[in-house]
Amino acid sequence: MTAPTSTPGIHHVTCIAGDPQQNLDFWVETLGLRLVKRSVNQDDPGTYHFFYADSEGNPGTSMTFFPWEDMSAGKVGSGQVSRTAFRVPEGSLDYWESRFDDYGVEHHDRVERFGETVLPFRDPDGLPVELVETEIPDDDPTEPWTEFVPESNAIRGFHSVTLWVADPQPTQELLETMGLENVGTEQAQGDTPGDERTRFAAEGPVGKYVDVLPTIEGGRQGHGTVHHVAFQTPTDDDQESMRTAVRKEGLNPTAQINRHWFRSVYFREHAGVLFELATNGPGYDSDEPLAELGERLVLPGKFEGRREQIESNLTPVEIPRAESTPEQ
Repeated sequence: MTAPTSTPGIHHVTCIAGDPQQNLDFWVETLGLRLVKRSVNQDDPGTYHFFYADSEGNPGTSMTFFPWEDMSAGKVGSGQVSRTAFRVPEGSLDYWESRFDDYGVEHHDRVERFGETVLPFRDPDGLPVELVETEIPDDDPTEPWTEFVPESNAIRGFHSVTLWVADPQPTQELLETMGLENVGTEQAQGDTPGDERTRFAAEGPVGKYVDVLPTIEGGRQGHGTVHHVAFQTPTDDDQESMRTAVRKEGLNPTAQINRHWFRSVYFREHAGVLFELATNGPGYDSDEPLAELGERLVLPGKFEGRREQIESNLTPVEIPRAESTPEQ
C-alpha cells in the first residue's frame, strides 16, 4: 500500500486529574506552562478540559487534563502511556531539582537514557512525568512561557512518551507504519518494569520519540494516568492518509471528529493504548486573541447556548499569577 505521510511527532497528551485547582496550580505555577485553553470535556461537559502549553500553544507542547473529581486514583499498567517526558535546556536540571524541593514535588534520582539525562517526578495526582535535558536549537519552533520559570530553564514541549505493552511487536510495527524509525534498544532504567526499552523517532523537532517497554503489569484508568496520546497529522489529507493506513493494519479508527481547535481521529492500537490523530489547525488562538488565551471559559459550538447551566456545575478556579517575571 502507499505509505502515509509520516507524523512529525506528538501533538498533545491528555490525562486524568482530580482537583482542578490543584491541577492548575501545579502545571501553571510549579512547572511554568501557560494555560492556553480553559474549556470543558466535549463528551462530558460537566468536567473541565485544561490545556497547558508553550506561550503560543504550538503543536507538540500541550499537556491537557480532564479533572474528573469523583473518579478514584488510577494505576499505570500495560496498555497505557506510562510516562510523559518534556524537553528542558541542557544544564537546567539543577534548577528543577531545587524548584521541586521548594515546592514539595516528589522526584527521583536522575537516570541516563539514550545518552540524555532524565529527571523523573510525579504531579500531585501521582502522574509519572519526566524532564529530559536536550540541546534546544536556535530555530526551535517552541516559544517558552516565562511567567513563573525563566527562559533558560523553561519547558520546551514534549520529548517523548513511554508505552507499556504486553506484546511490543505489533505496536512497534504500527509506529513504523506511522513513519517513526526504530533508533535503538537499551536496558530500561528508572521505575519501569520492562527489561528493554526500544526507541522510535519521528522527523519533527518536538515530541519526536516514542519508547516501548514490554510489561504485563495490570493497570486501571483514573487520577494520575494518561487518557490518550495524540500524534500530529498536520492537514486533513495527512490525517485521512494515516487513517487509511491504520485501518489496513487491522485497527478501527473513528471518523473525523471536530474538536474545535483541531480535528481528530481516535483508535486503540494493538496493545490497547488510545491513540489520536490530530490536525495542526485551526489552533488555540482561533477563538481567542493570543494574548488572552486561557483567560475565560471557552465553550465550543453547541455548548455556548448552555453556558449558564455548564458554569453552575463546574468548580470555581483561579489561574495562578506571578507577582513578577522570573529573572532570565
